[in-house]
Amino acid sequence: MGSTVLVRLAAAAAMLAAASGLAPAPAFAAGEAAGSVTGLPVPRYVSLKNDRVNLREGPSKEHRTTWVFQRAGLPVEITAEFETWRRIRDAEGAEGWVLHSLLSGRRTALVVPWSKNKDETIPMLERADERAPTVARLSPNVLANVRSCAGSWCRVTIGDRDGFIRQDRLWGVYPNERVD
Repeated sequence: MGSTVLVRLAAAAAMLAAASGLAPAPAFAAGEAAGSVTGLPVPRYVSLKNDRVNLREGPSKEHRTTWVFQRAGLPVEITAEFETWRRIRDAEGAEGWVLHSLLSGRRTALVVPWSKNKDETIPMLERADERAPTVARLSPNVLANVRSCAGSWCRVTIGDRDGFIRQDRLWGVYPNERVD
């Protein structure tokens, strides 16, 4: 069976399970496929569960560690699945394999990690409106907990602060993605 057929079968199985009340159907966006192991969309964003996560060259502990992440909650993008391993990419473009148990479904995002201007600040607003009062000004690479996204704005929390940031200023959510 070709991989396209397998992806369609996995998506159909997930939809049947959802229709029967066994599981929610995954929301696939254009260009997304079902993961070969989980049936969840690939690519998708998740976060690191631990403060120490080894990034490996391949999907086994025998492969060399190329990097060690040291920041729990860091958003990463799953780009492939193989057994208990997930290939991920970080905001800087580094790619490798990690054990699925080191990942969390909790959604987080980094504020403009691509910015080269270290003095740049991004407003976190009281409401999803450019004219709303500013709750905080955020530096590049600030880690935010994503509470929800409506397609162009995300509601986030950072420490004890709660507010809204334009979705295109975050790495960890897709353009126009809706997060509940």
